[in-house]
Amino acid sequence: MATKQSKEDEQDNAGIPSDAAMQKAGEAGIGERVWFAIHTYSGYENKVKSHLEARIASMNMRDRIFRVVVPMEEEVEIKQGQRRTVQRKVFPGYVLVEMIMTDESWYVVRNTPGVTSFVGSGTRPIPLQEHEIKSILKQVSKETDKPKAKISFSKGQSVRVIDGPFTEFIGTVSDINMDRNKVTVLVSFFGRETPVILDFLQVEKI
Repeated sequence: MATKQSKEDEQDNAGIPSDAAMQKAGEAGIGERVWFAIHTYSGYENKVKSHLEARIASMNMRDRIFRVVVPMEEEVEIKQGQRRTVQRKVFPGYVLVEMIMTDESWYVVRNTPGVTSFVGSGTRPIPLQEHEIKSILKQVSKETDKPKAKISFSKGQSVRVIDGPFTEFIGTVSDINMDRNKVTVLVSFFGRETPVILDFLQVEKI
């Protein structure tokens, strides 16, 4: 008959990946400094980051858990004719952690309030590929230098030009270039439709 203590131990250890299982996974990153993604409750990403960083400090885990990142990007949106820059989470519900996977570091991360699981296969946390994390961090850094325009229109929609020589012209979106943050609008000019290339922030949906 199981004792109360043994039941508590079973609960504490529930879901902890064994060394054998982690070794079997091969790519699980044991002993290596790699990045993992953890799943959080929606809207708790920044709280998880703060809580985890506090746990890292209080539990002396700086030599095994190095960075905690909530990938963000800046967007410029227009509301009531006013431009404003807002922060948007690139991966809602996820936080990235650079760490060396051990039983202790797993416990610190997994038991942080707001964390629901590591991303992986079953109970085995699987590290992010090097090219994946490089791409994510590079993109986030790039967005810091140049905020991304938030668009609320699509091809075929009518828009109003709000900036530049065509201000107050009404036109139809014919093309959207997300890489350059440009939109091509067909406006009626001298009795004929003329394509005009504008910045996303120069137009608004009617």
